[in-house]
Amino acid sequence: MSISSTVNVSGTFDGGMKTYCCIGDGSQSESQDPMFKIANGGTLQNVILGSPAGDGVHCEGTCTIRNVWWNDIGEDAATFKGTGGGTSYVIGGGARSGSDKTFQHNGNGTVSISGFYLSGSGKLYRACGNCTTSYQRHVKVDNVLLNDIDMVTGINSNWGDTATITRVTISNSSSPVVCGKYKGVAKGSEPTYLGEGWDDSNCRVSRSDITYR
Repeated sequence: MSISSTVNVSGTFDGGMKTYCCIGDGSQSESQDPMFKIANGGTLQNVILGSPAGDGVHCEGTCTIRNVWWNDIGEDAATFKGTGGGTSYVIGGGARSGSDKTFQHNGNGTVSISGFYLSGSGKLYRACGNCTTSYQRHVKVDNVLLNDIDMVTGINSNWGDTATITRVTISNSSSPVVCGKYKGVAKGSEPTYLGEGWDDSNCRVSRSDITYR
């Protein structure tokens, strides 16, 4: 399916496992349009995003992303922008070839990622460390398979973020960080990396929940 502009999704959009392409130039440019923009409460399912995919998927409120696959992440696979609290869900699906972040959390509330496969990316999840508004954010990661990654979750401990991580398998990765803590800052600065956390108030993960292959 060839698209030339953003597809707006309200309610449920079922792509029937067709490949949708192409927006943007495949670069790290932050100003690209998303391929799909999901309205509050919407669901995007059974879609393959071809390359280039622009800025991927934007969730304007809470959303559900079910069985969605990214052939090439490009800038970010999905950005969660909702500021009304609540939980957004990524269920199943997978992505590959992202130089930095897969799921970018700019709003507030919780992002829940389960049954997902990721290969060749920097981070599975990053809570924005220098957005216009400094929200507290939460992420839940369960039953995911991660290949050739640098970090599972990146959160801002100074804002009270939490990462709850269970049943993660990591393969072909040299010293990956499971729960990376940052000091979030105002827009215009870069966050400071503080180090990895285990079994603490921000990083709710035990080493027995991580399997290395």
